[in-house]
Amino acid sequence: MTSAPTGTGPVGVAIVGAGVISAQYLRTLSGFPDVRVLAVADLDEERAATVARTHGIPVSGGPADVLALPDVELVVNLTVPAAHAQVATAALRAGKHVYGEKPITLVPTEAEKLLAEASERGLLVGNAPDTFLGAGLQSALRAVAAGHIGAPVAATTVTQGLGPEAWHPDPAFFYQPGAGPLFDLGPYYLTSLVALFGSVEQVAATATRARGERVVGSGPKAGLAFPVDVPTHVSSLLRFASGVRADSTFSFDSALPRIRFEITGTEGMLSVPDPNTFGGPLKLLPNGCDTWRELPVRGRTDGRVVDMARAVRGGVPHRASGALALHVLQAMTAITHSAHRAEFVPLATQIVPPEPLPEEWDPEEATLGSGSPAT
Repeated sequence: MTSAPTGTGPVGVAIVGAGVISAQYLRTLSGFPDVRVLAVADLDEERAATVARTHGIPVSGGPADVLALPDVELVVNLTVPAAHAQVATAALRAGKHVYGEKPITLVPTEAEKLLAEASERGLLVGNAPDTFLGAGLQSALRAVAAGHIGAPVAATTVTQGLGPEAWHPDPAFFYQPGAGPLFDLGPYYLTSLVALFGSVEQVAATATRARGERVVGSGPKAGLAFPVDVPTHVSSLLRFASGVRADSTFSFDSALPRIRFEITGTEGMLSVPDPNTFGGPLKLLPNGCDTWRELPVRGRTDGRVVDMARAVRGGVPHRASGALALHVLQAMTAITHSAHRAEFVPLATQIVPPEPLPEEWDPEEATLGSGSPAT
């Protein structure tokens, strides 16, 4: 059995996938002392070299090159969804922990195999989104726990717009299996809902595809048409094991951009920040009141991957876990099946939602230098 490097000090990280999202990760990770980005990899090694130079990363190359580096402990997998399972499996077999972009894999059976292999090798799997660990959603968790809206009854979430082809230079993968508005944007909302209310127990849904092809709107491929292979408007109903219900809409077909996340309780309503961000305003409307009032938003509005990096050293919770990502993938798959079959679809497995972050949690604190557990 191959095992991951162990020790103290910052966790060595390699980025695999040098696409558009890599810049966001590299900018963020550079400010956290508990991680150290050592390498960038891509099938297009020239692109990997350019990204590495831009961000001052010492090594670049193909995926096999960076997986062979002994000081790399954690691989951040930023490849397209169709490659998530293959790249993550290769990283595990090289003895590395893996944090991946969403979805964890294209189908639940792939994710189950991935988690089983990680467990066998004593390695961790984490997955985006970890935005629910930001100040916005963590403050919403605290507000619900404090009883500001009484007992939660239901939630409504909406994310809609015209899709990413207007701004993304190579958007075709957003309209292939593993993406679309449900699999691309859904994980932010569903992960946050699971963090708030626990496991999804049953779903129902409808879905449609507005057009059979779309056109790239910017960059060198502007004007190029590409096929749409997934639904582009999905409406879903979710029942949680806790008894809470939610209705959630995910759309790339709306001329009106809209983001909405509201929780109805027995004593009032909570307007929750955009779960695709780490912060944002949190508002309360008590029963009988006409005016929303803002609640304090406390905690960090950054911290991507740091919670997992600290878990690599042991002794701390691992919140944006592979198990959570698998449950969200199972929920999205059930939504897809429900829309196709026109029936309610149950989820066979349940999970315990992740523990909230302490309000004082600080990703800029150096906690790993002495090997003592992080908090």
